[in-house]
Amino acid sequence: MSKESILLVEDERDILEVVRYNLTREGYAIREAETGEDALLMAAAEPPDLVLLDLMLPKINGLEVCRRLKAAPATASVPVVMVTAKGEESDIVTGLEMGADDYITKPFSPRVLLARVRAVLRRKQQTVPSEDDSITIKNLVIHPGRHEVLVDDAPVTLTNTEFKVLHYLARRPGWVFTRYQIVDAVHGQDYSVTDRSVDGQIVGLRRKLGDAGGLIETVRGVGYRFRE
Repeated sequence: MSKESILLVEDERDILEVVRYNLTREGYAIREAETGEDALLMAAAEPPDLVLLDLMLPKINGLEVCRRLKAAPATASVPVVMVTAKGEESDIVTGLEMGADDYITKPFSPRVLLARVRAVLRRKQQTVPSEDDSITIKNLVIHPGRHEVLVDDAPVTLTNTEFKVLHYLARRPGWVFTRYQIVDAVHGQDYSVTDRSVDGQIVGLRRKLGDAGGLIETVRGVGYRFRE
């Protein structure tokens, strides 16, 4: 059984009880907070392995809690999974740009919740490849040093920007990135380009990668991720 600790931040008692029951049954050690203030105090006193954070909280909302957790050295590396109402795409994008690791929309099934929690904890344990390490995922191989991409051992010709986008996503499979995060990572924060230009790069990448292009998933209203 798992012994990871999860800080569950939720002010709706019925949802809290359901989530607590399912996480406890899986062996996670659960601590609970019903306000943003309590969540910040509890996380600072004893950093959990993961924070499951509702965005709609009284006084200090979930987005501000996420920002403070990621800004504090003691909790900066703690994964945060946001829980948000369906359709709050702007909040999802903002949360991801503040450093949240994933999100789940209400209403959600216990199976989906557990799958997301397991995936984020698994990614936390994985070592992110360095900028120079080769990456192999299924039939796709990326060689940063040689600026080379192979699909089924056949070379694929990419533009410099397409290569950077592919490499950025592939280094962290399963992570969701907003379009602005991708632009900043590839071009720098002062680059004058719209976030929608990323869509064009993704279209080109998928076409050139053929079957391997399906590894790049669209997260509607948010951005993109590389399949685990």
